[in-house]
Amino acid sequence: MGSPMEDQIEAHIILCDAAQADPTGKIHMLGAGWSITTSPTSPQAVAVMLKVPWDRTNEKIHVTLRLLDGDGHPVVLATAQGDQVVRVESDVEVGRPPGVAAGSHLPASFAVNIAPMPLPPGRYMWQLQAGDTIRDEVFQVVAQH
Repeated sequence: MGSPMEDQIEAHIILCDAAQADPTGKIHMLGAGWSITTSPTSPQAVAVMLKVPWDRTNEKIHVTLRLLDGDGHPVVLATAQGDQVVRVESDVEVGRPPGVAAGSHLPASFAVNIAPMPLPPGRYMWQLQAGDTIRDEVFQVVAQH
């Protein structure tokens, strides 16, 4: 078993206008890197890029992406099915391809495209948890002038 740092899943979150993941682990993004929007928000995407350590390949890793308000509480939106927490959950499993050197980190990338949301002005955060790794990406909703 490697050191705790070697066993850690690397994670990056990028906010963009639209994104699509392809089977090779790449993410194709449009309008990447924003941090300020108005309400209702424009259609947006959260691009997630994971690098899974060699010794964690062929293992199911639970991934949760959730939207939190400025106080760290889950954002709840009214929908036709009733109030819903803004959250996406899935399991990711990265295979160990032949010929890849031991100790390598292997990509597991995905994109979540999100419809406009009626968020009041304030600070928000997309929080990603992948196994024991947690990463945040903050953005601000401002009033339209």
